Amino acid sequence: MRSLECLVGHEFPSLEPGRLPQVEIVVPVLNEERDLTPSVRRLVAYLAGRFPFRAVVTIADNGSTDGTWAAAQALAAELDGVRAVRLERPGRGHALRSVWSASRADVLAYMDVDLSTDLNALLPLVAPLLSGHSDLAIGTRLARGARVVRGPRREVISRCYNVLLHATLGAGFSDAQCGFKAIRAEAARLLLPLTRDTGWFFDSELLVLAERAGLRIHEVPVDWTDDPDSRVKVAATALADLRGIARMRWGFLRGTLRVPRLSAAAPPSPARPLPQQLARFLAVGAASTLAYVLLYLGLRAALPAQLANAISLLATAVLNTAVNRRFTFGIRGRPDLARHQAQGLLAFGAGLALTSAALAALHAAVPRPARAAEVTVLVGANLAATVIRFLVYRHWVFRGHRPAPGAQPAARAPALAGQALPAATVPSLDITTNGHHQ
Repeated sequence: MRSLECLVGHEFPSLEPGRLPQVEIVVPVLNEERDLTPSVRRLVAYLAGRFPFRAVVTIADNGSTDGTWAAAQALAAELDGVRAVRLERPGRGHALRSVWSASRADVLAYMDVDLSTDLNALLPLVAPLLSGHSDLAIGTRLARGARVVRGPRREVISRCYNVLLHATLGAGFSDAQCGFKAIRAEAARLLLPLTRDTGWFFDSELLVLAERAGLRIHEVPVDWTDDPDSRVKVAATALADLRGIARMRWGFLRGTLRVPRLSAAAPPSPARPLPQQLARFLAVGAASTLAYVLLYLGLRAALPAQLANAISLLATAVLNTAVNRRFTFGIRGRPDLARHQAQGLLAFGAGLALTSAALAALHAAVPRPARAAEVTVLVGANLAATVIRFLVYRHWVFRGHRPAPGAQPAARAPALAGQALPAATVPSLDITTNGHHQ
């Protein structure tokens, strides 16, 4: 755990002797010479004047090639409760995992060096963790109550990314990428060894793992102002995020990525009666059919009938399974989500076979049928497929499942009371704190 090349430890002269920090705030930096000094001074002033818990600030320089490291050392030498950590390997995820793994604080937090998030959100972020109410806390720019100033391009990218996380990994949190998060040390010791990403996807990976482990995630709506001089390379980051999503999705499907259940599940509620299931299923089916027809008409202008039908049917089938899973059959949460979608694709196959056969018969009888005729035939075939879909859902895909009991909090399992997984490997660190260097 402490394979550290140079470490002055976690002893900070500004704290009372023998009392460890309650919160350690990591500020990861890469070539941030200009913003580092004013931001850290502002953060330290806030902690000294308005933060009621014992806190320390760790500047984690991960591979800077400008004057960032010199500025970090100067701040650590000047300011009490500030230290500087040097890692030659770049990557925000690598920096956070390294520093958090070696920390002795009760709560581990981090924030971006530009301080885009208003610091008044720091206390609401860490208080539920220190009280034991929650295991992780995130700042969110996408929940009600948040106040965000940023361009439309970043806004659209952020929202699309979070929708993608929800659709592919079953995520339930609202904002994966806000650089303002905290985690209880016990939870970090259990989850950090399971993480693999060393870059920007680290946040998303950690949150998905926490949700699948049954941990409670507290969300804090934040005031957030975009930094026009942000160093984030959007295209490269987006590609890395997509690779991370694919890696996790593949690991879950193959069973090679397994997350220990750290929270006891609440008892199940009774299944919905058949009439209620039918009513909800028909409502979802009507909306799904409308979406299917509109998508088909939009694609048909540029694509052959069979291809437009297949794409439209696939898109609405995935959504249909997801909505019926929750709305019709009352199943929530991430367990079995991937399996349910995979099994639901068999219902899609039946629908595709019926609609494709109906289209082929129509085109054989009428060489150039009107769009209205195509839509009529497809809707009729979909009605037959709907019967098959309901039977497949009820008697196979969702058979034996019970709806979630609502918002009842899960009981904390003994795991967070002291159980630990093997510690993650911590690289050598070069650390300066309060004027001393070893």
